[in-house]
Formats: sequence, structure tokens, C-alpha cells
Amino acid sequence: MAEDGVVTLYNNTAITDTKKNPVSIKVGLTQMLRGGAILEVSNTNQAKIAEEAGACCLVIIEPNRQGISRMPDPALIKQIKRAVSIPIMSRSRIGHFVEAQILERVGVDYIDENEVLAIADEFNFINKHNFRCPFVCGCRNLGEALRRVREGAAMIRTQGDLSGTGNIVETVKNVRCVMGEIRILNNMDEDEVFAFSKKIAAPYDLVAQTKQMGRLPVVHFAAGGIVTPADAALMMQLGCDGVFVGSEVFDNCSDSYKRVRGIVEAVRHYNDPHVLVENSCGLEGEMAGLNVSEESMEQVGE
Repeated sequence: MAEDGVVTLYNNTAITDTKKNPVSIKVGLTQMLRGGAILEVSNTNQAKIAEEAGACCLVIIEPNRQGISRMPDPALIKQIKRAVSIPIMSRSRIGHFVEAQILERVGVDYIDENEVLAIADEFNFINKHNFRCPFVCGCRNLGEALRRVREGAAMIRTQGDLSGTGNIVETVKNVRCVMGEIRILNNMDEDEVFAFSKKIAAPYDLVAQTKQMGRLPVVHFAAGGIVTPADAALMMQLGCDGVFVGSEVFDNCSDSYKRVRGIVEAVRHYNDPHVLVENSCGLEGEMAGLNVSEESMEQVGE
């Protein structure tokens, strides 16, 4: 915080100077994404379609990389940054703080420490307090979410399907798990919160804050298997602040704009059945490449 009251977000100080970007500022930056859809893109054409369709942010991913998955090429990030005017997010491997340093230096607006990529450190996550850039982290339950917030995450992404098949069952299960634990916490006596925080292995102060607020203390999005307007509206009605949409919505599609626009509108008007009907019409043919096979369903059942 500068002496004249102006907040300085980006300057030439070392990335470990946390006084320049306290957690409250990072959380405020992620608040701007609430009520929106974040689209994964792998080239400038997809980025422009997503921007025109109303996406609030773009996640830049590496196109069809074989072998170990890592952060995207910085040249690709710069190329897409020049092509669009909305915020840019990019992924780093779990625990790989040097990838995060590179992404921050390239100029991304948000960094996603993502489990979809190969894991760099099996035991430690990035200390996100050492960065000026807000971080997004994944979770599958309340305890995991609050542990990531303690490490400095400014946004939580409840993660479901990682394979890009369009199967939303895992996402629904994990979102319901997080929301269910919050409801249990809200109904607890104050004396029970200590034992509950120990049970879910989460910091007591954040558990108490969650109870007081009746929700996670940071922005909460859902990701995985969200490929239709109905999927997006479902996540919003379950209590999420927004959704991540995978790059599979651009695959085998004659009209990507229509599909993406339908999802964006569903997020904005998730309680309006008339809007949901209008944006769901005519998408059956567009979903042909996203149907889950019987083998995949059997694997989920197992």
C-alpha cells in the first residue's frame, strides 16, 4: 500500500515482498470473476471466440502435448495476451514455484496450481504468499480447500473429471461434499468447531471464518465435465460462484461460439428457465464428440 493510498500491484520489487500484495488484494482481484465462465483455450482463434462469447477469463493450455504435461509455452501466452483484452490465467505444476515465477513474469493475471498437469512436488504446494499474482487451487472437500487458502490461494476450484470426457458426476459429488460440510459447520455449536477443524485437518481460524460467513472465504468455482448450459446452471444452483469450461467445447464443433455463448448465458441466468431453454436448444449435434462411452461409465461405477 503506497503512502498516498494508491495500491501498487506490479512493480520492480522482489516477488517475495508480500507487503506489496496482501491476501486481501488478491482475493479482491478474484472477486471480479464471480458470476462468470472461465474458458480453457489453446490458440488465438479459440481465445477470440471465448472473448466474443462473453468469457470473463481465459486459461491458456498447451495444445495436445505428449508425455509430461507442464506449463504452456510463454510465447503462446504472449501471443494470446496480445489478441484479447480479458484477464489471462495459466497453469503451473503443483509445487513448481519456478514455473509460477515465470508465469508471473510473463504477465498472466492469475496462476492456477493445477493437478491436471504432472506433479512436480508430491509433498509440498507452492507458497503462494511469495507472489504478487493471485493463485487458483483445486479441492475435493472443505478441508483441502481451506488448507489451500492458508497457503495463499485467492480462489478455490472444486475439481471433478480430469479426462475431458464431459462427465460431470465427479464434479457434482465434490461440490456437494464441500457444500454439505459447510452446512454441517454452520449448524455446529461454537465449542464443536475445534474438533471439526481437527477432523478435516484445516486451520481453525479459517474454519471459524467459514462458519461465520456461511461459505468459503474466497471465490469458489467448479471445474470438470461442464460442457452444456444445463451443466453450468447446475453448478451455480449448487452454490458455486462460477465455472471453468474445458477446451473440449471447441472440439468437433461446427459452431463453437453458440456452445460457449450458451454456457456463459446459463451462468449469468442460472435461475431463469426461459434463458436455459433458449440456450440449450440445438446443441445435441454439437455434443456428439462429448458423449461418455459405456466403458467410461463402467470405470466410474467401479
